[in-house]
Amino acid sequence: MPDERTTYCKNCQSEISGNYCFNCGQRTSVHEVTFKETFQDIMSSLFSLDAPILKTLGLLFSNPGKLFRRYLSGQRKRYYKPVTFFILTTVVFLLFRWLLDYNPMIDAEKNTSTPEAAKFLIDAGRLMFSNIDKMLFLFVFSLAISMKLFFYRKNTLAEFVAISFYMLGAYTLLSTINMFVFTFVKNIFQPISRIFMFFYFIWAMVSYFEERKLLVFFKSILTTVFGFALYVVLGLGLAFIIILIGT
Repeated sequence: MPDERTTYCKNCQSEISGNYCFNCGQRTSVHEVTFKETFQDIMSSLFSLDAPILKTLGLLFSNPGKLFRRYLSGQRKRYYKPVTFFILTTVVFLLFRWLLDYNPMIDAEKNTSTPEAAKFLIDAGRLMFSNIDKMLFLFVFSLAISMKLFFYRKNTLAEFVAISFYMLGAYTLLSTINMFVFTFVKNIFQPISRIFMFFYFIWAMVSYFEERKLLVFFKSILTTVFGFALYVVLGLGLAFIIILIGT
């Protein structure tokens, strides 16, 4: 029976002193859940200057290789976890897509002279985009498989998947910015996110694989091209199957 005069963690019942439990890390000052507390937790974890999300973003866009090496070497608490980061950026993308009513295929859909076979491809592309939050998971694994194929001795497939989640999160953030450009400046700038993706992926891999830069550069090009091609094949193939089943 716990001594009433002793303070115990409400999460794991360990004896505590200070602001956090030494055993599980939970705050010692835990009260009834309120909307204010929930909102403060969100703001603290996402937007505080000490929050992992800002440290993660800083390295992801200045030296992604260092972020990958540190995370894989065991520095997990310091940075935003790759899957959580990817989910967060995807949610941001979906939110702004809804707010802006963004549709990059609107011009193709308005073209009534499009051949029937091309219309089928447009339908598949529309299905891919409307389910982009799910389809991007295919991109994560296709990119990881591609990295394992061309850099098979460097890391395990699971480690490449973690790296891919980070890289696709960065791509999703740029795609979100690109929505504003596409919406307000029109589609002359639409391919900019894919161009950025191509060069960012190459730069990220070169910064991660530090030795033999020239060889890594060419292998990174092949990795990016193959990973994107595999994603398109898998994504469109899945979309075709869904359309055929639905007809």
